[in-house]
Amino acid sequence: MHEFDSNMSILIKSAKIIDADNSLDGKVFDIYIDKGIISNIDKNIDKPAKTIISRENLHVSIGWLDSSVCFGEPGLEEREDLENGIKSAGLSGFTDIVLNSETLPILDSKADISYIKSKTQNSVVSVHPLGALSKKSDSEELADLKEMYDVGCIGFNDFKKAIKNPNLLKTALQYVQHFDGLILSFPIEESISKNAQVHEGEVSTKYGIKGFPPISEEIAVYRDLKILEYTDGKLLIPTISTTGSVKLIKEAKSKGLKVWCSVSINNLFFNDDKLKDFDTRFKVMPPIRDEKTRKELIKYVNDGSIDLVTCDHCPIDIDNKKIDFENSFFGSTGLESSFGALNSLFDLNKTIKILTSGYDTFSINKPSLSVGSEAKLTLFNPDIKYTFSKSNILSKSKNSSFIDSKLKGKAYGIVSNSKILIVE
Repeated sequence: MHEFDSNMSILIKSAKIIDADNSLDGKVFDIYIDKGIISNIDKNIDKPAKTIISRENLHVSIGWLDSSVCFGEPGLEEREDLENGIKSAGLSGFTDIVLNSETLPILDSKADISYIKSKTQNSVVSVHPLGALSKKSDSEELADLKEMYDVGCIGFNDFKKAIKNPNLLKTALQYVQHFDGLILSFPIEESISKNAQVHEGEVSTKYGIKGFPPISEEIAVYRDLKILEYTDGKLLIPTISTTGSVKLIKEAKSKGLKVWCSVSINNLFFNDDKLKDFDTRFKVMPPIRDEKTRKELIKYVNDGSIDLVTCDHCPIDIDNKKIDFENSFFGSTGLESSFGALNSLFDLNKTIKILTSGYDTFSINKPSLSVGSEAKLTLFNPDIKYTFSKSNILSKSKNSSFIDSKLKGKAYGIVSNSKILIVE
């Protein structure tokens, strides 16, 4: 990784710009960066630079953001630490990540958020932490939301856990309106899906595995939307997995409610046939659904009904993943495979739009690929076809559901925060 000093300059040669909101979209240009700022974009820049970046079939866009990333530090460093996690994110093309509170202890206080911010303040990747909604994420007492917000927390979420107490959600939505805060509520009614392992359907029935029925998600979505309608405020429903959930959210949007939803790339790329061999790499939360649902979710991403697609990066240590199916933890890594998977399902312009569409939802300043703007760019080759393997995983944990999947497109790296992180 290279850092800019006060005199450092960088020249990106012959890069095709992919940015639907930019008049330069689809055209090949040189980009000159001086002291971290884009100073010139032209057809052929003949000016000396300390660093020159030239790669095969080089494409460039504004920096990518992912809305659901877990690392582990503090407390679960055997899964992933902040330093290696940030490097993995950057080499996967992400300049910005929204970091979940999946740590030990859970990030539920001002001190916890301050720790993450201080450890990542000079990183090439901008890390935007979420704080727990409730203390210890136990759904009993609200965490200190305003204190966490004041030190850099961008939203509040009991990661992959239901908000069991509806009054807690009601109070939170009302309280955060004083500082325009964002609440996330993971959609699951646990009483209907206790001990569930996979999607409730043909595969779960045939193999005698306890399944997650779609209504266990949809009941929770319906409840949360009714509370949002009563309280107002801003709500993100992360990683929905059923068409019924999308329809409920579309209806809420039509009423003018400030609600967004995301879907995991796992639910767009795989169906529950993958679970026939009890491969724990495909044990994720929410569960991979059937093929009909998978195709419908892709349609809803295409028409904009689903706002965000996340890689849902969730590293799990080998002791808790490579064991019997029932006792293995839910989760898959996803940063390294995200671009190749999305670019296999959608055309390139849609893929880049997906990867850059989360800024407004989280009230994060969106980068601009224009002269005078801070250089926050992703460099990539969208045409490389390959089979994803363990060697492609940069994370400490190797629990990727995408191993042996055919993908299209690889990131070269990023220019961000006056630093360069790029595949040599």
